[in-house]
Amino acid sequence: MTTMDNAAEAFAGESQANRKYFVFSEKAAAEGYPNVAKLFKAASEAEAIHAKRLLFAMQKVGTTEENLKGSVAGETDEYTKMYPSFIKKAQEESESEAETVFTHAMRAEEVHAGRYSIALDSVSKGKDMEIKKVFLCPVCGNIELDEAPASCPICGVPARMFREIE
Repeated sequence: MTTMDNAAEAFAGESQANRKYFVFSEKAAAEGYPNVAKLFKAASEAEAIHAKRLLFAMQKVGTTEENLKGSVAGETDEYTKMYPSFIKKAQEESESEAETVFTHAMRAEEVHAGRYSIALDSVSKGKDMEIKKVFLCPVCGNIELDEAPASCPICGVPARMFREIE
């Protein structure tokens, strides 16, 4: 394997560890272990630092326009190819929880691709997006612009559950 192959493998591992330790932090806090939660949170942030540095080492961070083009392509691949095949396999194996997660993610990825396309259109004209606010659904990952809907069109969560991204 080349150094860049190793960097790509390390990036994947560091990224996964970042998310895993973040979830472990939430779980420790919920179980009444605030100091263990802090330890997991610190480790999560450390893994994010490693992942970020690896992206730069691999020269995978371009201009905002380049990053948006790549993001549209990646999200589109996920909702048109990856998740449909995952959903089919989950159905075959009667894994209903995984099927729900895959379905929510697939639909959210389609929204993400659309939001990135809007951003790309603006950036390609040398402008920022003309939006007031960005809202995130904490259940399915749907992203809404300007205001949260009465309920999430993907998973049904009420507007009060959406988190405004600053």
